[in-house]
Amino acid sequence: MTRQDDRNTRFRVAHLNPRQPTEFRIAPDAETRKALAAELDLIDLPNLHFSGRITAEGLDAWKVTGKLTARAVQACVVTLAPVTTAISEEVERFYSPHVTQSEEEEVEIPEDDVEPLGQYIDVNAVMAEALALALPLYPRAEGAELPAPWQMTQKTTTPAVPSPVWPIC
Repeated sequence: MTRQDDRNTRFRVAHLNPRQPTEFRIAPDAETRKALAAELDLIDLPNLHFSGRITAEGLDAWKVTGKLTARAVQACVVTLAPVTTAISEEVERFYSPHVTQSEEEEVEIPEDDVEPLGQYIDVNAVMAEALALALPLYPRAEGAELPAPWQMTQKTTTPAVPSPVWPIC
């Protein structure tokens, strides 16, 4: 995970005021954006901002709310041409000390987005995760089309690609 100044992005839970929201604003510098772009397999990340607040929820839980705005450049899945995407997302995360992380390989994800509360709330990590989730999975340049054998037919939901014929031994 890329880091910028931890004093401004990691908040020690014991030092948060439960009666007053803690405001934050993150605008990573070019070097940090470049490192995050490399982690997310982006061509470029020319713009990234995340601002919001951390507020107490009940007696011992915390909530992070904020607005993520970014401009990301990804490779088109068809032509590899650069595709620029404007992102504007509302972000909300809940942290509770009553949630534990399972050490099993397969974990069932709970329906509500409650995360385990540790000693710190890292809004830089929240920003990176929210950006990764907001990116298009299959960015496509304007006018880019798949070659005919890979296009979906109207009758099926699988690509119309001939299956290989294997000799029977």
